[in-house]
Order: sequence, then structure tokens, then C-alpha cells
Amino acid sequence: MDLPVKVEAYSGARFGERPRAFFWRGERIEIQEVEKEWRSPLGEHFQVRTAQGRRYQLVYDQESDQWFLSSPFKEGAPWQT
Repeated sequence: MDLPVKVEAYSGARFGERPRAFFWRGERIEIQEVEKEWRSPLGEHFQVRTAQGRRYQLVYDQESDQWFLSSPFKEGAPWQT
């Protein structure tokens, strides 16, 4: 299930170009690396790894101007290749 989330992102040529951190349950979680990114009809997708080694999928929906957080990354998930 995707949940709305606040994201700090680098915005260069376009808004929300690259996430740098997100806020979850009152905690700022820094993104160490964007491992993969792609575009779909749902928006811009980012598979990220945090400083604690956890993986998440963040999605930026340009139409609603909203970021969403998917559940923690699981091996074999449909977006993994």
C-alpha cells in the first residue's frame, strides 16, 4: 500500500528530480543512494537505499504533486529487474 509522505528532493531541470530524504513517523530518513529510477503512468519511481541499509520505493505523482512511499523493498518485487 502506498502512503503519502513528505520528501526533500533536488529540483534541477524539473521539480522532484531526485529524492534526498523523506519523513516517516516523525523521523527524517536520509537517502544514501538512488539505486534505480524509472517512469510509469503512475509517476516517477525511485528505488532508494537509506543510510541504515533499508530499501524503499518512492513515487512522485506530478498530476497530484504528491510523493508516496511504498512498503519496504522486497526481493523479487515487480519493479526489480
